[in-house]
Amino acid sequence: MKFILTLLIVFTTFSIKAQNNSLVQNRGKINGRVVDSISRVPIAYAGVTLYQDGNDNPVNVAASDQKGNFSISNLADGNYRMVVEFLSYKKRIIDHIVIGKSTNLSLGNILLASIQTLLESVTITGKVPVIENKIDKLVYNAANDLTSQSGVATDVLKKVPQITVDIDGNVELQGSSGIRFLINGKPSSIFGSSITDALQSIPASQIKTIEVITSPGAKYDAAGTGGIINIILKNNNIQGINGAVNLSAGTRLENGSVNLNVKHGNLGLSTFFNGNSKPNTTTINSINRRSVFSDTINDLTQRGNSDVRRKGFSTGFSFDWTINKKNSLTGSVGYDFFKNANTSLTNQQIKVQKSSALITDDYSLLNSVNHSKENSLDLSLEYKKTFQKEGQELGIQITSGIGRDDLFYEQQQSDINTLVPFSGSNSKNPGKDNETEIVVDYTYPVNENLTIETGAKTIINTIESNVFMFDLNNATKEYTPNLSQSNKLDYTRNVYAYYLSGTFKLFNFLDIKSGLRYERTTANANYSQVGKIQLKPYNTFAPSFVLSHSFKNKQTLKLSYTYRIERPDYEDLNPFLDLSDPRNASTGNPDLKPEIGNNFELGFNKAYQKGTNLTIAAFYRHNGHDIKSFSTFYPSLTVGDSIYQNVTLSTRLNIGEEIQKGISISGSIPFSNKVTMRTNMFFTNQTIINKYTGGPNVNGFGYRLNLNGSYQIKQNWAAELFGNYNSSQKSIQGKRPAFFSYNLAVRKQFLNK
Repeated sequence: MKFILTLLIVFTTFSIKAQNNSLVQNRGKINGRVVDSISRVPIAYAGVTLYQDGNDNPVNVAASDQKGNFSISNLADGNYRMVVEFLSYKKRIIDHIVIGKSTNLSLGNILLASIQTLLESVTITGKVPVIENKIDKLVYNAANDLTSQSGVATDVLKKVPQITVDIDGNVELQGSSGIRFLINGKPSSIFGSSITDALQSIPASQIKTIEVITSPGAKYDAAGTGGIINIILKNNNIQGINGAVNLSAGTRLENGSVNLNVKHGNLGLSTFFNGNSKPNTTTINSINRRSVFSDTINDLTQRGNSDVRRKGFSTGFSFDWTINKKNSLTGSVGYDFFKNANTSLTNQQIKVQKSSALITDDYSLLNSVNHSKENSLDLSLEYKKTFQKEGQELGIQITSGIGRDDLFYEQQQSDINTLVPFSGSNSKNPGKDNETEIVVDYTYPVNENLTIETGAKTIINTIESNVFMFDLNNATKEYTPNLSQSNKLDYTRNVYAYYLSGTFKLFNFLDIKSGLRYERTTANANYSQVGKIQLKPYNTFAPSFVLSHSFKNKQTLKLSYTYRIERPDYEDLNPFLDLSDPRNASTGNPDLKPEIGNNFELGFNKAYQKGTNLTIAAFYRHNGHDIKSFSTFYPSLTVGDSIYQNVTLSTRLNIGEEIQKGISISGSIPFSNKVTMRTNMFFTNQTIINKYTGGPNVNGFGYRLNLNGSYQIKQNWAAELFGNYNSSQKSIQGKRPAFFSYNLAVRKQFLNK
């Protein structure tokens, strides 16, 4: 039926144009693009009908193409109204269209809102699915998922196929933590110091979609052995003035956001403000650690509690200017701020036995305070030019991120009976993380079956870290500078990249996207205590390909390969020694080498009638120079001119190799026009080959299961329930615990959208 209707529309358009062929010159023209109001996905085959004011007979009709674009030309002077409609979407009427001589009017994006239409007891619902599979990525439409409207970005990621989030908020993609995070397709300095903290500062209500790219093509940076997660924030291109306010409150998190958009003709302006706060939360901590050296046994027992508080906000401004039909300019300014505070009180016991004889049995009280805050300013300017040939495009983009962070800790150990401090220290660690990117991309469609993409990129990254260390003087009970532990790091890294890729059909059977990316990395570091270190530059050749075949019965099979690299980031490199707990210290490692990944994936997608769909992806990943956190116990650790007893020091190391083999299964089943169930299952077997110490190696199985059920109560009422279970998972030196979470949401829509 849709095919016949499209033929009729196209035939009618052709007939009208043929009758007016002699009047082509000096006639008006209208063009636009029809998209879904929520997901901004193009709507193909939408009907576009044009009427002259005061006349119910159509002047012209058209149908949108696969990209949602349409064009109506040869229009006489006058006033018109346009009707845009498509099955299961609310009809859109655009009035007061004025056409004069040689008018070339662009209406930009025309947004259609999905509706539920009742036809003789049959309900037809037209909306974008929550999960979409494309040739090179998976798209999770968070705006269409009711239980994804509260919480923060970390809560949304728990629902995305192939992504796991542990109980501490650490994110993995297909079992790998080497992920390149983007916001609206661009890097952000908010991720510089702590990805976990940054994700917890983004309200879920601000997220439109999350793109998961497990096999990035040559156009993308080679960084990220696990792949790329692109968080797309909400934006609005409706003509006129519109806005939105979101508020949520709870015992563990409070969120709020305000958006305001102004669109007039070819210029759009947007501004936003959002914030969240985690009220004071008390957690109970316990550690039991035994270390054995020859005939000596060291036991550490810690029992205590911590009060944790977190708050942050983001604000920004953006513009979108369509200069003319072939040229556009967009820009944005964003500012992010968040801070954490942690106060803990811990009872600790240290017992040392030698040849079964008790040498030491000491009890003490540890009082520690940690503060961290980070702010970042992100600037972006992008110019895009299209050409006469459809699909030919040139893009130039400049982005700059300016990040500032400030870490502070103070700790004192006291006699448990007298509460008099016998040792203590504090440290301040201000830092800077600045990054500028210049990108040029060019797309040229050679013919219907071959498209060439090429481009170049320069990344300039500078990191500065200052450590100011102070020790408690037992005699004066005052803090004095510790110059041997104070340090300064200046680190510069530049990346120069070029890529070439092609998309084409082979034997009219396979859709192929392949390419090669070249990157040259130069870096140098300067330490105040050591001096300048010239790091050896290195070259990276990163090939990639995707082979895809679509069957007639809505089945798709694809095979992909990509070569990835994981460069150490600020958190990995920062030599700041965190001694807020003198028994459990941590530091970065400026000598880290980049991690190398080779990733293979075989995926299958099947769409059934009535909306059911199934996606299965099997993968194999091999990482060399694998970067892991590694802990070493020291009975006595000398740092500068200070000596610490019974310390476990954690740092980042190139531990060896890691192999991940697994499968991801996700699907959706509409049991009726009111009830829909979605599931997402992930199973993986992990092998870590420990080359750093020569063993032992680690082999373990892990899985994640979640289930989401939605129920349309009435026309404006909906409810959803979400549950998630993560199994325990072995690590290089231990095991992460299993955990379960659930979420229930009810929504009532007011007024008309």
